[in-house]
Amino acid sequence: MRARTCLMALAGGLALAGCAQSQMPPLTGPVPTGGGTQSALESRAGEPLVFKVKRYPSGEPYDLASDRGSVVLLDVWATWCEPCRDALPFYENLAREYAGRGLKVYALSVDEDPRAIAPFLEETKVGLPVLLDENAQVAERTLKVKGMPTTFYIDRRGVVRHFEEGFAEEFLTRYQSHIEALLAEPAP
Repeated sequence: MRARTCLMALAGGLALAGCAQSQMPPLTGPVPTGGGTQSALESRAGEPLVFKVKRYPSGEPYDLASDRGSVVLLDVWATWCEPCRDALPFYENLAREYAGRGLKVYALSVDEDPRAIAPFLEETKVGLPVLLDENAQVAERTLKVKGMPTTFYIDRRGVVRHFEEGFAEEFLTRYQSHIEALLAEPAP
């Protein structure tokens, strides 16, 4: 009984921690290709990621397939996530630094109310292209996001090659190495 109580307290603490994963080293690595229990994303390793959402604020459709030939950094975030507040300006700097070499950076918002996005972007001085993930369908069902921010590094063929859960400034070098490696690969 005591072990069950401890387990429930631990689970509750983790739930309350929410997106505050920036205090711990983010999980990172290439998307696994076999063994063990796999998410839907991992089981499709090697296949292009497919999803369609709307652009913010215009509502125009966006199809990830339209960026084949470019390397894409896709950051899943929300206005209520404190580490996201720190991460988005870094990703915007990466977008400026690597745009000429073929990097595209998108911020995929899972906010329930898109009206919260404009004040957040104004306050953080971020001008990244924002995509709207209504009801977090893409984040939850396609990408299997467990916490925020979660960042996906997608190669020129549209395949997820790396991901980062959480954010910490001291890992910027690793983030850049993911980008550099993907940009060095030949276009399909």
